[in-house]
Amino acid sequence: MWLSVFWGGGCQRSVEFEPSAAAVKSDSQEPIRAEILRLELRPWPPVVRSQGSLVADEVTTVGAKLAGRVAAVHVDLGDHVERDAQLVRLDRNDLVLKVQQVRAQLDQARAALGLVTGQPAESLDPDQAPPVREAKAIWSESKATASRLQLLRNQQSVTEAQLDQADSAERVAEARYASALNSVREKIALIQVKSVELALANQEAEDALSLAPYEGYVQSRLIAPGSYVQAGQPLITIVRTGTLRFRGTLPERYAQQVAVGQFVSINVESVSKPLQVQITRISPALDEATRSLTFEADVENSDGTFRPGLFAEAQLTLNADHTAILVPASAVVEFAGAEKVWKVVDGRAVEQPVKVGRRNDTEYEIREGLSAGDQILIQADMGRLALVDAVSRHATQSN
Repeated sequence: MWLSVFWGGGCQRSVEFEPSAAAVKSDSQEPIRAEILRLELRPWPPVVRSQGSLVADEVTTVGAKLAGRVAAVHVDLGDHVERDAQLVRLDRNDLVLKVQQVRAQLDQARAALGLVTGQPAESLDPDQAPPVREAKAIWSESKATASRLQLLRNQQSVTEAQLDQADSAERVAEARYASALNSVREKIALIQVKSVELALANQEAEDALSLAPYEGYVQSRLIAPGSYVQAGQPLITIVRTGTLRFRGTLPERYAQQVAVGQFVSINVESVSKPLQVQITRISPALDEATRSLTFEADVENSDGTFRPGLFAEAQLTLNADHTAILVPASAVVEFAGAEKVWKVVDGRAVEQPVKVGRRNDTEYEIREGLSAGDQILIQADMGRLALVDAVSRHATQSN
C-alpha cells in the first residue's frame, strides 16, 4: 500500500506504508469520529459530449428556369409559404405569343388532313385521308380505263398508241396515290411534332412562374422586380423548419459505439429542459481531416420554437451496462495536482492516491486506487493519520 505524504512548498513524496500494531499504539491522536463508505460497483455508463448545431431539414435555392425579366416577386424575407405557392413571376408576353403561334400551326396541320376538333392524329387511317382517297380514285379510274382498252384491243378497235397512253396514265395515277399517302403520313408526323412543340411552349409559359417546392419560410430574397435573370440564376431561398436536424460529430474512438435509434440528450442554450431525441442518420465514413464521425438526430419543431443555426450540445450514453467505483465529491481532496481519499484500513485512516475519471456535481469515478469493498471517509477534510471511530457505515446503492 502507498501513502502520499505532502511537504511544505508543494513537494510530494510517496513512501510505502504498512500499518502495524506498534504504529497504532504509538499514535497519540484522538480517534476520528466520521462517517465511512463501503464501495461497490455501480452503473456508470460512459457519456460522450458532442457540440453541433440545429440545421434546417431542407434548404432549397429556387432558381430561374428561363432567362427573362422579373415581372413580380410575391414573397419577402421571413414569409411563410405553402407548397406550390408563387414566388417569382417572369414577363410572359413573348411566351404566350409563342404558344399561340405553335397552336395555330398545329391547327393548320390538322385541317390539312380533315381532322375534326379533338380527334387525335393517331386515330386517322392514312388511306382514308381526303388527298389519298382522291388519288386512289383517280388511280382506280386509270386502271379501269386501261382494262377496257385492253378488251377493245382484241377486237382491233384501238391503236397501240392509245394502249400505251392508258398504261402510262395508270402508272402516273399509282405514283400520285403513293405520293399522297406519304404526304399524309408526313402531315401526321408533323402534327405530332407540333403537339410536342405546343407542350414545350406551354411548359415554358408555366416555367415563368417559380413555385415553392414545399411548405417553409423564405430565408433570403435575391432579386427584385425589373431585374433580368439568366436560366439557373438563384431567386429565392426556402427552408423547411417543421423538423430540424441536430448535426454533431464524435471522435474516431467512439465511431463503432453509435447506432441509428440510439437516444441522445440535446441541450440548447435558450431552452432549460434537455431534448430527448434519437439518432436518425450516421455518416458511412469518417472525415479524414478531423478523424471524426458525423451523425444527425431529428428534432421536432412544428411549433417553431427553434431556429436553424442554433448552437446545441448532445450527450450520448454509449454503454448502459458499464459499471465503476463511485465516491462522493466530498471524499476526494486535491493538492499539488494529485488527488487522494482517506481509506480506512484495519480501523485506521490512511491516505490513498487515486486517479479520477468522469465526474458530475456530486460523484467522482475512481479509475485507479480503490476497489469494491474498500472503505473510505465520506468527508475528506476530516482525514488524518488516526484511528477511525465510525459514526455510521454507508454502502453505495446500485441503480
